[in-house]
This record gives sequence, structure tokens and C-alpha cells, in this order.
Amino acid sequence: MVLHGCGEGDASNGGFGKGPPQPTVKAEAATTMRFVDSISAVGTALANEQVTIAAPVTERIIRLNFDDGDFVRKGQTLAVLAAAQENAQLAQAQARARETQQQLARVRELRDRGFATKSNLDQQVAAAAEASAQSAQARATIGDRVVTAPFAGWVSLRTISAGAIVQAGTEIARVSDLSTIKLDFTVPETILPVLRPGLVIQAVSAAYPGQPFHGTIHVIDPVLDPTTRAVKVRALLPNPGLKLKPGMLLTVTIESAPRIALSVPELAVVGEGDDRFVYTLGPGDKVKRTRVQTGVRMNGRIEVAQGLNTGQKVVTEGVVKIADGMKVKVAGAKNAQQKGPRRPVKGS
Repeated sequence: MVLHGCGEGDASNGGFGKGPPQPTVKAEAATTMRFVDSISAVGTALANEQVTIAAPVTERIIRLNFDDGDFVRKGQTLAVLAAAQENAQLAQAQARARETQQQLARVRELRDRGFATKSNLDQQVAAAAEASAQSAQARATIGDRVVTAPFAGWVSLRTISAGAIVQAGTEIARVSDLSTIKLDFTVPETILPVLRPGLVIQAVSAAYPGQPFHGTIHVIDPVLDPTTRAVKVRALLPNPGLKLKPGMLLTVTIESAPRIALSVPELAVVGEGDDRFVYTLGPGDKVKRTRVQTGVRMNGRIEVAQGLNTGQKVVTEGVVKIADGMKVKVAGAKNAQQKGPRRPVKGS
């Protein structure tokens, strides 16, 4: 019977001479990238300017000069209410004003000739002023029956028609300026040191998930909510395509403290309680468990504030298979050297 020695085992099949095989890992150098601190909130979109225009008096609508969703200019007539009685009152007041002015001219002439007293002149001046005021009041009453747009914007859906009798206070039109959107959102009071007017924000709507909208913080409410200890912030977002509508719910992201910092893939970082570690690759492909101080996470990478140098290689895949001081095999690192150049085959 022939006995085979077992002094040199095969490492690939678990022999005893060379121990377990070296674990294969992936590694890459730590590199720098841009990081920012992000604050998230949810806000509601508002029109830059919005007003509900109501009927000033109870009257019949003679004419409407807009249709559903129309764009109207500042000062454009939206509706005209009946004013026949008011026009008659204006004509009467104007006639009275002309008469009193003529009488005033005659009294002044008589006064100059000494046939009228100062008291007569004062009475006629008062009568002329009163007639003029009545005429102005009649014109104002007619003006109230012509409804105009206070600013340029888009009108909402019409709910009334020409010929209808509306009560005072009945909505005639709602005009909204959508050229710029006001975005109101709240953040905790702890975020106040980061906020300032002019800070850039990014907003995303569920209607356009792949299209972020950018704007800037316009004003920060000087008073906090005493119940929630939150502060309301208003940002302004340009809206050239009119995609954003008042009432939309938007997710807001505020970026602050931009910086260039060292980074490694998130999979390279191992957590142990409050501590964070990476495995750095040293001479002879031996790994060293290195404690690091980490920061924010962005795009699959994590910020490393302390513990690493630029270009230092860390294990990015296979960290669960290794331990401090272990020798590893780096995938793809020495393949070219092991294969070497191909030698030409001699002909037979």
C-alpha cells in the first residue's frame, strides 16, 4: 500500500499546507467631489398676484369681455353692468353744474359793479361747488359699473353670463398672475442659521417628476409658529412655461455649504456603533482597518472628512469577507501582469 504525503496541500481545494484562499475584493482610490448640505421640505405653490373680482353693486350684467382661461391686460374691461339710471343722474348733475357756473359768473360781474354783496358771491360759489361734487359722484357711480383687471394675468373659469343679475359681492372673475410662482414652505427653527434671502432652492412637482424648478428664497417670516416652532419661508420661482399652477404641492430642496471634499463609495464604509471604518489597501495587498469621520451622502458616495488621503486605495466590495491585516486579492489588478505578453508559436 502506497501512502501519499500531505505536507503541501492545494489551497484551491482547502489543503492544509497553505491555509484558506485569499478573498477577492475590489478597490479604488479615494477621490474628491462636490458636496452640499441638503434641507428638504414640502411647499404649496401660490400665484404671484391673485384677486377675486366681485360685483360692486347689485345690477344686471350687460357685457362680459373675457372667456374661460383668457389672458387679460392691466386695465382691460372685464364686465359692464347696467347704468341707465346712473347715466340719467349724471346728465342731470352736469346740467346743474353748468347752470351754477353761469350764475356764479353773473354774480361775480354784479359784485364787480357793486350790485351784489360778498355774501351773495359766497353762496353762489358754494352752490357751484356742490353741483360739481354731485356730477363727480354720478361719474364715480357709473365707473363702479365698469369692472376692469387690476393687473395682467389669466382669468379662471367663468361662472356667470351676460344678462344675469348679480348681487353685490358676487364673483365675476378671478385673475392670477402666473409669470412667477410664490412657494411657501415651513422648516424647523434649527434651520434658521442656514437660511437667507437669495439662497437657491430646487422644487419638484409630482406632475413633472423629472423636471426640477429652480428659484431663490425671497423672504423669511420674522415670526415663528409657537406651536410647531417652525418658520414659514417664501421662495420665488420663474414660471415661463406656465407649468406650475397655484395649489400644486412641491418638494423643496435647499442646498447650503457647498464644498469639495474627499469621497468613497458608500459600500466601502463599515459602521460599528457611532464609529465608521474603511479598509485601506497597503503594501503586499494587505488591508488595514482605518477609522474615518464621514459626512453627507450624495450620488452613491459618502463624504470623508478625516482619516484618508487623496488617492489612498480602499476596499469597495467584499468588506464583509476581510479583517484587519488580512492579505487579499484585488480583482483585475494583476491580470495583465500574470498573463504577460503572448509568445509567438513556432511553426512545425
